[in-house]
Amino acid sequence: MEKKTFGSKPILFPMPTVLVGTAFRGKINYMTVAYVGIVGNDPALIAISPGKQSYTHDVIPQIGAFSVNIPSASQVEATDWCGIASGKGVDKSGWCQTFFGQLPGAPLIQQCPINLECKLVHTFAASQVDIVFIGEIIQVHVSLDCLTDGRPDIAKVRPILYGTADDSYWELGPFLAKAFQVGKYFDQKDKG
Repeated sequence: MEKKTFGSKPILFPMPTVLVGTAFRGKINYMTVAYVGIVGNDPALIAISPGKQSYTHDVIPQIGAFSVNIPSASQVEATDWCGIASGKGVDKSGWCQTFFGQLPGAPLIQQCPINLECKLVHTFAASQVDIVFIGEIIQVHVSLDCLTDGRPDIAKVRPILYGTADDSYWELGPFLAKAFQVGKYFDQKDKG
């Protein structure tokens, strides 16, 4: 298969699109972040990298907490707006209902199917312009209508995916295979 090179680019498919929430000095803010990922299982750890110039970047170290709210595809306009508008000058909490769990610095969006409360456990500079915050997920909230057999159902959540190559939003495609099962039948001699 012929390839084309693109140099050093953050091209990884898919990337989740989330709304990171902070509550600081009475101000609730939500920021769109696509640079996010699970980095630990026990304890459950998540990494986020909000832009260094953002309000969210400035307040997370001061409050020691943040939330990760997973919006549904039906919320793509509000989600994009939360990435366009700056929390330094705009109140971005009016479009949704906010609730709190255990962490007062981690506001949660009622309309988002999944909400993660995160306690800040580590901060490091990934580069001169990128700061990464590692949060321990201390509680997960899932909307009841997004459960199947008592577990979160990705098809019901309809998460927003971000395409880094062309700055676009996507939805999930159809079910492909069951993890840790389909590979049991793989014979590498027959594959090329």
